[in-house]
Amino acid sequence: MNVVSPPSANASLPASPIAASTIVHRPTIIATHDLRKVYRTGFWLKAAPPSLKQCSLEIYKGETFGLLGPNGAGKTTLLKLLLGIIRPTAGSATLMGQPAGDRSVKARIGYLPENPYFYDYLTGREFLSYTAGLFGITGKAQKQRINELLDLVQLDRQSANKKQMRRYSKGMLQRVGMAQALINDPEIVFLDEPMSGLDPTGRFQVREIILSLKEQGKTLFFNSHVLSDVEMICDRIAILDQGELVCMGSIHKLLGNPTYYRVKGNGGSLDILDQWLSNITFEGGYWQGVLYENPFEFMATARLMNAHIAKLEVAKPTLEEFFMDQIRLRREDADRAATEQTERKRSKKKRLFGRLSAQ
Repeated sequence: MNVVSPPSANASLPASPIAASTIVHRPTIIATHDLRKVYRTGFWLKAAPPSLKQCSLEIYKGETFGLLGPNGAGKTTLLKLLLGIIRPTAGSATLMGQPAGDRSVKARIGYLPENPYFYDYLTGREFLSYTAGLFGITGKAQKQRINELLDLVQLDRQSANKKQMRRYSKGMLQRVGMAQALINDPEIVFLDEPMSGLDPTGRFQVREIILSLKEQGKTLFFNSHVLSDVEMICDRIAILDQGELVCMGSIHKLLGNPTYYRVKGNGGSLDILDQWLSNITFEGGYWQGVLYENPFEFMATARLMNAHIAKLEVAKPTLEEFFMDQIRLRREDADRAATEQTERKRSKKKRLFGRLSAQ
């Protein structure tokens, strides 16, 4: 957490707004501290492996935060804990300064579950009218709000007025779900896999809705497996695996500044290319490789050996590559720790057996 120092006593002029904005964080709107959840199952309520382990994070007001992780990582468990749907085994969570699950907080948040259940005999407008009524929105204010949301989520008003939701496509249902999550003009919007099951057009439309909410200054917290969309939308991300927080930060900081280049070309001398490039491959009459040296010096060498450079670009790792590397490294560390623990147990048993045999 960044700490802002008090102004110097000798300071005669106030700090400029631009300078201040670079050192002051926005207010924390969601926070968890050592959050843990263990489910108990069966007749004897035997404890299962923890679904969430000592999860601590902070989310700032107005930012778009993406939670990533493989299936079973604990993403939905964390979301339900923040919403107050389930209670933590240990630790704490706060939203807008109040404990998660507080009734006054629930009136100021919106939620779209991964697999929402709708009263499918209702039309879209009837369902939104019912949802608005739960928040005490009635009369002209309700009608105006529903019309605004139908336009925002790009749902045809005629379909919303006349067609029962049982006849809606997956994309239309997702739009209705997004509209109901926004019916109370929430300060925080929780979205659980909002792109799940959508075709490219539907994904694009949902992404545009999220970006428009971001422009309005809403705080957005969502889970997703579509990493390209996360990379495009999010200010910061966290990666969760087997209930543990692997890493958290802005995408720019996590991916870092690459110091190598991808090169594609033809011609030249293979022996010289071998001295400059790593991982050289050949396809369609072109060679490709990775350059870790000075690109200007390489271009000069290429001209001298009559090589034609078709492409030379900075190699920026994708979020998907970073995600897979983090999961792989964590699993390898976990396997190594488990193997060492097993070996220690075996060694202990052997020593104990040896002492018993000696007696």
